[in-house]
Amino acid sequence: MTIPAPLTGVVPPVCTPLTPEREVDVPSLIRLVDHLVNGGVHGLFVLGSTSEVAYLTDAQRRLVVETVASHVAGQLPVLAGAIDMTTPRVLSHASAVTAAGADAIVATAPFYTRTHPAEIARHFRLIAARSSVPVFAYDIPVSVHTKLSAELVLELAADGALAGLKDSSGDLGAFRSVVTGARAHPDITGFTLLTGSETVMDSALALGADGAVPGLANVDPAGYVRLYDLCVTGDWERAGAEQERLCALFGMVGAGDPARMGGSSSALGAFKAALHLRGIIDCPATAEPQVPLSGGEVERVGKYLAGAGLL
Repeated sequence: MTIPAPLTGVVPPVCTPLTPEREVDVPSLIRLVDHLVNGGVHGLFVLGSTSEVAYLTDAQRRLVVETVASHVAGQLPVLAGAIDMTTPRVLSHASAVTAAGADAIVATAPFYTRTHPAEIARHFRLIAARSSVPVFAYDIPVSVHTKLSAELVLELAADGALAGLKDSSGDLGAFRSVVTGARAHPDITGFTLLTGSETVMDSALALGADGAVPGLANVDPAGYVRLYDLCVTGDWERAGAEQERLCALFGMVGAGDPARMGGSSSALGAFKAALHLRGIIDCPATAEPQVPLSGGEVERVGKYLAGAGLL
């Protein structure tokens, strides 16, 4: 389907359910998509960080996109990550996910290699020139070690190389610069601005963001849709209360013991444990070499769900 310009609303970065053998669990993935659609979300983003894209083989990536795109069958736009280190590898992924049914691709700046801002701009322009679908930039400096500047994003948006930005930088001030710059630029129309934050979605929408890509929306899609609707209607008091409820629920990402696992293992493990406890996916396994949550840590996740009225 054609991606709306701008794309608005809640676009969850879809978790990738895995079997105990670490293969893609297709039936669980379909149930998860149904859970999100029934929660009222406005689009789906597969093969992002919350999808464990960095851990999936090329065949697994393609299976995820084919499964989701086929199942939603044009009901919602499907964005797919084409995440890799350099332009040739991103172009290969972009071709694969587009052939598998993605309506747009999402790409980061190059990483591992040391690149100049002019090379990052060239990277996105080359992707856009060879893509048959819109290209969204994914600003996630914690993973790629490069922050996309407001100037670069606005330049690429004005050139038509980028259709939107998913901002996971954690820098609300920088995001504000992009939002205000895009709204004021005479050559930028229909540019999508999405925050990746679970905890300041109301603030980002108040600044002028079009929507959000919160990983926690896998667990509580209806809550994030409710928050979005309250913000759109200007009911900021109730929106603030709903954001606070979701902030409390987001505490589950700290369920894992930092003495034995990284933050990714803890956060993704918590999301998957929550989905398993809610009966949506069959197995809470995360991809290797991430460390699984213990039984006690899973119990902690359950307490967060109960506190939010989800269990």
